[in-house]
Amino acid sequence: MAITSANQLELLQTAEAVAREKLIDPELVVQAMEDSLARAAKSRYGADMDIRVHIDRKTGRAQFTRVRTVVEDELLENHHAELTVKQAKQYLADPQIGDEIVDEVPPVDLGRIAAQSAKQVILQKVREAERDRQYDEFKDRVGTIINGTVKREEYGNIIVDIGRGEGILRRNEKIGRESYRPNDRIRCFIKDVRREARGPQVFLSRTAPDFMAALFKMEVPEIYDGIIEIKAVARDPGSRAKIAVISYDNSIDPVGACVGMRGSRVQAVVNELQGEKIDIIPWNEDQATFLVNALQPAEVSKVVIDEDAARIEVVVPDEQLSLAIGRRGQNVRLASQLTALDIDIMTESDESARRQAEFAERTKLFMDALDVDEMMAQLLVAEGFTNLEEVAYVEIDELLSIDGFDEDTATELQARARDKIEAANQAALDAARAMGVEDSLIDFEGLTPQMIEALAKDGIKTLDDFATCADWELAGGWTSVDGQRIKDDGILESFEMSLEEAQTLIMTARVQLGWVDPAELEVEEDADAEELADGEEDEA
Repeated sequence: MAITSANQLELLQTAEAVAREKLIDPELVVQAMEDSLARAAKSRYGADMDIRVHIDRKTGRAQFTRVRTVVEDELLENHHAELTVKQAKQYLADPQIGDEIVDEVPPVDLGRIAAQSAKQVILQKVREAERDRQYDEFKDRVGTIINGTVKREEYGNIIVDIGRGEGILRRNEKIGRESYRPNDRIRCFIKDVRREARGPQVFLSRTAPDFMAALFKMEVPEIYDGIIEIKAVARDPGSRAKIAVISYDNSIDPVGACVGMRGSRVQAVVNELQGEKIDIIPWNEDQATFLVNALQPAEVSKVVIDEDAARIEVVVPDEQLSLAIGRRGQNVRLASQLTALDIDIMTESDESARRQAEFAERTKLFMDALDVDEMMAQLLVAEGFTNLEEVAYVEIDELLSIDGFDEDTATELQARARDKIEAANQAALDAARAMGVEDSLIDFEGLTPQMIEALAKDGIKTLDDFATCADWELAGGWTSVDGQRIKDDGILESFEMSLEEAQTLIMTARVQLGWVDPAELEVEEDADAEELADGEEDEA
């Protein structure tokens, strides 16, 4: 198969035909042909030679050239593709390192094996170009809906024809009871596009929450226009879903707009999702209000939020408990996903029992610590006192406002509370010193004797030890492991120390020890304040 003038134009015609068929740039096909012819020529002239081929884009003529590079004497390794400066002087007047000497060589006559090898090179290059084209086409469509045709099923995964490529709908991305046959039309959400050794992989989904959001965007013009925004979606695919929406136009009801006239809009989404029941919920900035909406149709009596733990406690009437939890915990699970909070649900009777237990516990605390009868202890608890410190250091007028308390009684109660606190503090300090705590830590301002004792039990006995602690080691925190929130107990967490308080104490200790320059600390605080102010201005 010699490349003669008779078939020179056929090279360009073949390149054009392949490019049209594969929807790629003809230049890429011509370059693949050049590479394949160069490889075939090397098998003819020698693998050590640097043979290059250039195909004229107008005439189709293939020009074969041998290239030799000028290198330093000690770096000369390949005599067929390299030469020294001295050797190059017979070709160039003033050769320099890196110069190339190009000689044209006769075109090769491709035998059967060489022609087959050239064909494989062209096919490989074309496949790579096609994969790049597919990846570039679909990578920017992640997060959109695409219509396709079912081609086949492989081990429960559905291979979908999506036009200029194939997508895969994995078994766990299908809605449970769905089944498909070849040539069935299917609508999917492009979840991810990745480069892989066998070519770009387009991963589809019908269970992703974003799929439902995209469907609503197609059905509800107000969402498409940005008047209504979908703030959160939670799904139990094929069974039930909750979607939170907010309207930026006071004249438009976000829930009504998503439902549509006689439910036409939401019904279109339900039909696409195989009958999945959808609760449309108005979003609210207030977490408690939002959660009450999210737990519909159950009624909520009270909401208690623990922001540090990202947990929320919901109290419902006794008869509403099963409705709030839902079948197999579905309702509370979806509400938890929607609000991004862990939700504990209890009945009013359970909460009442807990309150009674706390009342009895505090009553016993005051009876034992202040040596008073049950009636007086109950009066203190009923007025909102929870510990001895509150009784000891509160303004005496607050005690006098309690029915039956005169000035002598109030003064005596405060004196007893202070004596009890001082005795407990002294006992804690004695215990800490017995464990080897140094005065540097005992004299550090901001730590109570009970805190110092707790630190000593954990092996922190000097100010140096304290300064090396992390804030979460003192105040506690939460860690996410495999999507689960795990509690990290803090040494001083039982004393209701916050992360901010722990940070301040640790930094103060480091300043006292000379580890941190107060001037540098002030500069950092000023920089943080400026950055926060800039961020607020950008938001405005």
